[in-house]
Amino acid sequence: MTVMNMIQALNSALDVMLERDPDTLIFGEDAGYFGGVFRVTDGLQKKHGLKRCFDTPIAEGGIIATAIGMGAYGLRPIAEIQFVDYILPAFDQLVSEAARLRYRSGGEFHAPITVRAPYGGGIFGGQTHSQSPEAIFAHVTGLKTVIPSNPHDAKGLLIASIEDNDPVIFLEPKRLYNGPFDGRHGEKLKTWAGDPLAEVPEGYYTVPLGKASVVREGADVTILAYGTMVHVARAGIEDSGIDAELIDLRSIVPLDIETITASVAKTGRCVIVHEASRFGGFGGELSALVQERCFWALKSPIERVAGWDTPYPHAFEWDYFPGPGRIAAALARVMEN
Repeated sequence: MTVMNMIQALNSALDVMLERDPDTLIFGEDAGYFGGVFRVTDGLQKKHGLKRCFDTPIAEGGIIATAIGMGAYGLRPIAEIQFVDYILPAFDQLVSEAARLRYRSGGEFHAPITVRAPYGGGIFGGQTHSQSPEAIFAHVTGLKTVIPSNPHDAKGLLIASIEDNDPVIFLEPKRLYNGPFDGRHGEKLKTWAGDPLAEVPEGYYTVPLGKASVVREGADVTILAYGTMVHVARAGIEDSGIDAELIDLRSIVPLDIETITASVAKTGRCVIVHEASRFGGFGGELSALVQERCFWALKSPIERVAGWDTPYPHAFEWDYFPGPGRIAAALARVMEN
């Protein structure tokens, strides 16, 4: 085991798969020689060569179209979109081609592609480098959407995504890339408990898609979260003093409905947390699923804690970003009944 941050764990996953499978290759804007904006692909071109890890033009539609064609003819491409905010020019390729290829070809072709992208806020990236559009992808049948919260899961989930025969959108929380939260923003940031460092096996292993993790067991209320919000929710639990069960979804499609419903049936209460805007966010789908399956077990209304329904703000990032205080308040509200 080696202690890694998320960048190192993702790099290790890519390195393992390039060595293990000759049909695997990586490409994207600055993903080759430079090693990616966040250095996730650092050193891979030098080790595996220009044909296995290379740069592309600034053309997201072309990147995804190329990946689909490669996948249809037997390769396993890993396409990097520099920031997930930039993926919209490729959305038609993802929806109309990648997600539909298996169905429209009667199983003759499929799109075993993995689309990696830095995701979410917390680095003062402003409105065009901080968005959380996971609900858009979750709505498209045929796409899988994965969001890790720690280095160990990130590596195992990425390897599982690369080996999957369907297209996977792999969203990497930028706030967790470099390890523990620092103290640059004073007391407001110090309350964000959780250390995104972990012991990670150096070789091959997988974490299955569609299987949630019970991060903390509890009896009073269930918290559903993913990505950065897993760590923020843990801090909110500590601040509240409430015995909450925290579930890290890890992938939202496929979704581990069994683990969710078992937890809510036990606790009778549910709080859902995500950093994306509240209206139309994936929390609404989670709320509906819990309501449909656990109605008679619920002791209080389901609470959602999410980002504002505004463009992502630069100056007020730490107010937009759901924090431990907002989560603790939601926990207190559900415990009133």
